[in-house]
Amino acid sequence: MSFSVVIHVLNAEPILGEVDELPSPSDNIITVHNPRRKDGKEINYIEEQVSTVIWPLEKISFIEILPSQESEEEIIGFVREK
Repeated sequence: MSFSVVIHVLNAEPILGEVDELPSPSDNIITVHNPRRKDGKEINYIEEQVSTVIWPLEKISFIEILPSQESEEEIIGFVREK
């Protein structure tokens, strides 16, 4: 199962991408597939044909994990029928 994440690299714009697994406390790197800006545009310092990037975790301030489409479909809200 892959996770959609927003990675906040130090002194750079946030990056949206997918990871196969979340980093553990002992990891030093994170591998991100399909890196792009949050608006879907290309990142100017990454070559166009690159589909996977490896970042050292020391360059990342924090990582946001986005909810998956599957979990959103399982949520049942309040329904009021008359």
